[in-house]
Amino acid sequence: MPVHRPPTRALTKHARLTASLLALSGLLLAGTTPIHASDSVDHGAAPSGNITVVARFSSAQPSGIARLPDGRIVLSFPTSAQTHPGPVLAIWHGGTTLTPFPDAPSQKLMKSPLGMTVDAAGHLWVIDEGATAGQTEPQTPAILLIDPASNRILRRFTFAAPAVRPDSHLNDIRVDLTHGRAGTAFISDTSQTTHPALIALDIASGEARRLLADDPTVSAAPGHVTEFDGKLFRYNPDHAAMPQGGVNGIGLSRDSSRLYWSPFSSRRLYSAPTTTLADPAATDATIRKAIHDEGEVGVVDGIFTGPDDSLYMADEERHGITRRAPDGTLTLVAHDPRLIAPDSIAPASPATDRLDSLFLTVGQWSRLPAFHDGKDMQERPYILVRISLTGK
Repeated sequence: MPVHRPPTRALTKHARLTASLLALSGLLLAGTTPIHASDSVDHGAAPSGNITVVARFSSAQPSGIARLPDGRIVLSFPTSAQTHPGPVLAIWHGGTTLTPFPDAPSQKLMKSPLGMTVDAAGHLWVIDEGATAGQTEPQTPAILLIDPASNRILRRFTFAAPAVRPDSHLNDIRVDLTHGRAGTAFISDTSQTTHPALIALDIASGEARRLLADDPTVSAAPGHVTEFDGKLFRYNPDHAAMPQGGVNGIGLSRDSSRLYWSPFSSRRLYSAPTTTLADPAATDATIRKAIHDEGEVGVVDGIFTGPDDSLYMADEERHGITRRAPDGTLTLVAHDPRLIAPDSIAPASPATDRLDSLFLTVGQWSRLPAFHDGKDMQERPYILVRISLTGK
C-alpha cells in the first residue's frame, strides 16, 4: 500500500488539499484524465492527516486490542481464518516486539483469541473463537478471564446450546459489573450464517442466555450494500463475497447502564438498558420494547466508549473512526486509505479523564482467500496505527 506523506507546513490549507488529492489521483486514477489544479474537489477525500503507523506485522494480523490498568497494550492474533507463527495473545512493546500473554504456556490453552475488554475492576476478558483455520471438529468457543496483576487466567467460561449454535461466531464482549451477583458479560454472536444474537453471561453462575435471536436489531439488513477496495458488494446469505453478518461491535456506557450494538451488514446502532438485558426473567418481547434505535452511524466493527460517553466506532466504509457524541452528533475523526478494514480500538494514552489519542488495529478481512476463490489478496504487512484526537 502507498504510504501517505504529510504535507509541509509551508503549504496553505487549500494547497495541501490540492497536493494530497493530486497525489491520490495519480495513484488511483492512473491512465485517466488528470484532475486540473483549479477543479473543485470533495474536501473530505484527502486523508485526515492525524494517523501514524506504529507497528507493522509481516505474518500475523492483529484484531483485538486492550489497554491494561498498568499501561500495557494487549493484542489478539486470531487463527480462525489463517494460522501464523508467534503468540495468539500478546503484550505489544512497540514495533514488532511481542511477549506472550499472560505467559508462554497459556498460549496452548487458546485457539483463536478475538475481541476483548477490560472491566471496571481492571480484569481482562477475552473471547476465544475455539476454532483454527482448517479445523474439522466442532468449534469450542470460550471466554477467558485474566488477572493482569498476577498474569494468570482466573477462569474459563465455556458455552453450550441453546446459548450458542453450531454456526455461532462469538465476536466481541463488554462486561457490566453492576448487574448480577458478580456482574454480567454481554457478547455479540455475529453468526457464520444467518442466526445472530446477543448472549448474556451471568458471571457468578457461568450460565449464558441467548437474547434477541434472529431479531432485526441484531441481523443483517436485507439488500445491504457496502464497499471494499473500490468495489460494491451486496449482502448474500447464500454466498458471501465479503465479510458480512449480524451483530458485531458492542459498547457499554461509562456507568454500565446501557449496552450499544450494531449489526455488521447494516448501518444502524441500537441500545437497551443493561437492567433489562441482564434480567434472567426478561423475555425477548420485554427486551424488544426496551430497545432504542439510535439511528444510522455507518458500517461498524469495534466500538470504544470514551471518558465523556462518546462512542468511537471503527467505520469500515469510510476507512476511519466515527465518533458519536452523547447527543447523537456524528463526527469523522480520522480516515485514510491505509485503514483498509478498521477493527478494534483502545486508548493510546494512560489518562482516564480525557482522550488524546487512540490505537486502532487494521484488518484485511475482505482480501482473504475465502472471498476470492481461494486466492490470497492480502497485501502485507498488517498495521497498527495511532490516531491523534487533538483538535478533533
